[in-house]
Amino acid sequence: MQLTPTIAIHMTAALGALALGPLAIWARRSAIQRPMLHRAAGYAWVTLMVISAVSAMFIRDFRLPNVWGYTPIHLLVPLTLGGLVMAFVFLARRNIVGHRKAMQSLYWQACVGAGVFTLLPSRYLGQLVWGQWLGLV
Repeated sequence: MQLTPTIAIHMTAALGALALGPLAIWARRSAIQRPMLHRAAGYAWVTLMVISAVSAMFIRDFRLPNVWGYTPIHLLVPLTLGGLVMAFVFLARRNIVGHRKAMQSLYWQACVGAGVFTLLPSRYLGQLVWGQWLGLV
């Protein structure tokens, strides 16, 4: 596998979401509330997550255990999109606790969890990090 435009788009959006998530959470959870910053960072984060999820559907790997090129990590696509929909449903119903839990869960599972998974030595990004940069693989 090599760095294609689809992978570059996916990786850029995913890294952006990983970096922006804590800002969105902090803007609402800090001692001084910043609702405008929270909303702006939140919408940007959601946009990056949608780009990540949609672009992931076009990245296929036939080397790992797969079904038509889709590996188990692709299960995060419907979970991410469904989680985003549910977070906005909670928000529309003014269920702030549900919204907070959905968004934080998405951040930890779809950003951090998937990020850790992609750094495995058998994955493309893991080979780049551990092989080329550190010379371990």
